Amino acid sequence: MANFRELPALMVLDVQKGFDDPCWGKRNNPQAEKNIARLLTEWRNRHGQIIFSQHMSVQPNSPLHYKNAVGTQFKDIISPREMEIVFQKNVNSAFIGTGLETYLKEQQIKSVVITGLSTQHCISTTTRMSGNLGYQTFLVSDGAAAFETTDHIGNYFDAESIHNHELAMLQNEFATILTTDQILSELSSQ
Repeated sequence: MANFRELPALMVLDVQKGFDDPCWGKRNNPQAEKNIARLLTEWRNRHGQIIFSQHMSVQPNSPLHYKNAVGTQFKDIISPREMEIVFQKNVNSAFIGTGLETYLKEQQIKSVVITGLSTQHCISTTTRMSGNLGYQTFLVSDGAAAFETTDHIGNYFDAESIHNHELAMLQNEFATILTTDQILSELSSQ
């Protein structure tokens, strides 16, 4: 279980309309956004720290390219509110090229709950860096989603396998993996 010492900051990574583009292929966990919205509601009700990242790709063909006015928009279900902080980035990690680490230090945040898109890209990279930087890191397994992929020698991997593999690699070494229900249950017991 989580055993939160204090309410962690909730990090919502890159839940943007560009991830609905068919170029990404098939995706797992269609409930991810609804689970993130449940967590957002809880954090907002508790006046907790909420941090968004927004991917602004420099790759011209990316649906998340910084000039793509639609693709870079947050999905309606999780749009940040006016006073919630957004860090824009153009690489996978929310810590690189942003003020995220400085912000966490200034706010004396020592633990984070990570959600968003996609598991094999920004979620994995940001989670690894969060753990390496010494933050108590929780990753929401059903508050993230992965996409299918083919490896360097042509082997196909479905989205669910990619998602589960990434979670297995992150568990214990970089983060504690929890479900939305586990987190909400932990918070309601405090």
